[in-house]
Amino acid sequence: MVLKRKSIPDNGDIVVATVDKVFSYGAYVKLDEYQGYPAFLPWSEITTKHFRDIHEVVREGQRIVAKVIRIDRKKKPPAIDVSTKRVTVEDQRAKMIEWKRAQKAHNILEIVAKRLGKSVREIYEAVGWKLEDYFGEIMAGLEEIAMRGPEAVAKLGIDDQVLKILTEEVKRHVEIKKVSISGVMTLHTLAPDGINRIRKLLEEIKEHLKGVDGVTSVDVYYIGSPRYRIDVEGYEYKVLEKALSSVIERASSEAKNLDIEFSFERIRE
Repeated sequence: MVLKRKSIPDNGDIVVATVDKVFSYGAYVKLDEYQGYPAFLPWSEITTKHFRDIHEVVREGQRIVAKVIRIDRKKKPPAIDVSTKRVTVEDQRAKMIEWKRAQKAHNILEIVAKRLGKSVREIYEAVGWKLEDYFGEIMAGLEEIAMRGPEAVAKLGIDDQVLKILTEEVKRHVEIKKVSISGVMTLHTLAPDGINRIRKLLEEIKEHLKGVDGVTSVDVYYIGSPRYRIDVEGYEYKVLEKALSSVIERASSEAKNLDIEFSFERIRE
């Protein structure tokens, strides 16, 4: 069960719901993101397709993506109507991805709550909604912790003990797929101490790349005179490409100072 700060959605929101009871005139659903808050799906708002029996298109226990089309706040509690007819395929796909990510994040926060002897809502207040405010969604924040460790959320004022347990559980349950890019550098010099100059340049390249946020590992090795391969690993292709491009440009300039002929070729694998 995912927790929201609001007790009910706003008009126009896209929501995830589970069909509770089906009648000839429509279906009652429970809003999964709002503690099972009840809503009504009118017969006329189910689909644009023709059907004879409502059970052909809606069944009890079915999970649906719907759009909130009416909220009657004069009633206590407010009455909500939803529509599946007004949800596009793109909206449906995006909402289900968001929902699954929110569920995964909730499960991790639930484990943290149990370990700390707190309620899940307390953990949402202590860390979950801070991540949501800063990163746009809780799962995105957890992924940042998985990639960069607790320093990724150092500015958010999260209690040290909560962050310690959260980081431990993130490492157990959040797996970020790494990507890599490679290239070949050709280095040649006639200087008497040429080997030392080349070694110095390669070490500088490695150190510069290791200092780039988002780069997790750098490997430079000899593949045959005068060629050296460089492999850079991280989490995002764009980050790696930008980092490598910047470092190669810098290395090319430094190579001139060291009297080294320098060229670089990206390997497309």
